[in-house]
Amino acid sequence: MKTRITNIREIVTPVGSRVAVGADMDKLSVLTHSDIILSDGNIESVIPRNQEEQGIKHVIDAEGAVILPAFVDPHTHLVFGGTREDEFNLRIRGKKYMEIARMGGGINSTVRATRSESEDTLFEHAVRNLRDMVAHGTATFEIKSGYGLETETELKQLRVIKRLQESEPVDIKATFLGAHEIPPEYQGRKKDYVNLVCEDMLPAVKEQGIAEYCDIFCETGVFDIDDSRKILNRAKELGFKLRIHADELTPLGGGELAGELGAASADHLVHVTKAGIAKMVQAGVVFVMLPGTTFFLMSDKFAPAGKILEAGGILALSTDFNPGSSYTHSMPMVITIACLRMGLTIEQGINAATLNGAYSLGLQNVTGSIHPGKQADLIFLDAPSYKFLVYNFGVNRIRAVMKKGQFIYQKA
Repeated sequence: MKTRITNIREIVTPVGSRVAVGADMDKLSVLTHSDIILSDGNIESVIPRNQEEQGIKHVIDAEGAVILPAFVDPHTHLVFGGTREDEFNLRIRGKKYMEIARMGGGINSTVRATRSESEDTLFEHAVRNLRDMVAHGTATFEIKSGYGLETETELKQLRVIKRLQESEPVDIKATFLGAHEIPPEYQGRKKDYVNLVCEDMLPAVKEQGIAEYCDIFCETGVFDIDDSRKILNRAKELGFKLRIHADELTPLGGGELAGELGAASADHLVHVTKAGIAKMVQAGVVFVMLPGTTFFLMSDKFAPAGKILEAGGILALSTDFNPGSSYTHSMPMVITIACLRMGLTIEQGINAATLNGAYSLGLQNVTGSIHPGKQADLIFLDAPSYKFLVYNFGVNRIRAVMKKGQFIYQKA
């Protein structure tokens, strides 16, 4: 069935259909007096408003909305038990993240809650959070495990992600993150836990076919470069694609490792080195920036977006939605932080939150821009210009979200 979307104030999209890099990163195509033609859930064409089109069965009045590609969030921890607002209050009062972790908080606090909650409870909680993120414009997700740190709970999280893939009208990529932290029962026995991940968890996940990617928290005091290389090489042997939490707290060399192993992405990268940037660019690894996390942890040091872009890096943005260090559902807020604190332009922020996020998930031919042949994954922005997405910060101006040509959210 052919559908025509008309009365659009602006149609805003990355200029390229595959990836935004180099000069294209700071460009958007902005069309006025134009309509979008959909066919069977895909974008067929963008035509002048006064041009007739045969075979239209349905017309959607955009009522003057700005239309952009729906956001792609390539780094979330959406399945978890409990929340950590008390820890957040402690940080406001001056406690440091690692200090709170030593008090029993941090990731292991969420691990305890996730282990104890039923699969159904985790699913219900995840559905609510996912739908809140859809209401802020996200229609494609990556979701990680990582709050089990034991085989059965990691599998439980991944089963929840599988249920989300089957029940929710969005695209979801699943990532196994068993090496997110060393669980309390393995303190002082990290080698044994690394072996558990390699010889028990990864084969079990592979056997059940419930994750496409393997990720690891490569960081000082957690999994060092040798640990990370061992786990990621084992994952690669089993056929997993790779992602890495890299160089968030220290310049450990996670960026270099990502380049060495040909990871799909390396994420955080607050302390990535010049050598790490070069190796990632050479290998085509996507730089996934998580400025909401840096903001939420009240740090003044953000990832070096300018240096990455100057080097020709592919830069994407993500919420890093999780209960401890970035409890936000809002990609528009993340774009705002990226512009105000990382030095991105609005155009760079939109490219990073759409097409480049899709590229990092291997979905650049499916979503992330408004080009013929791609899914009609669109957001309808109630604003006079796409710039209001960042300018009018803290306000959700998204009126509606479309996935594959069907509305999956409409503001009441």
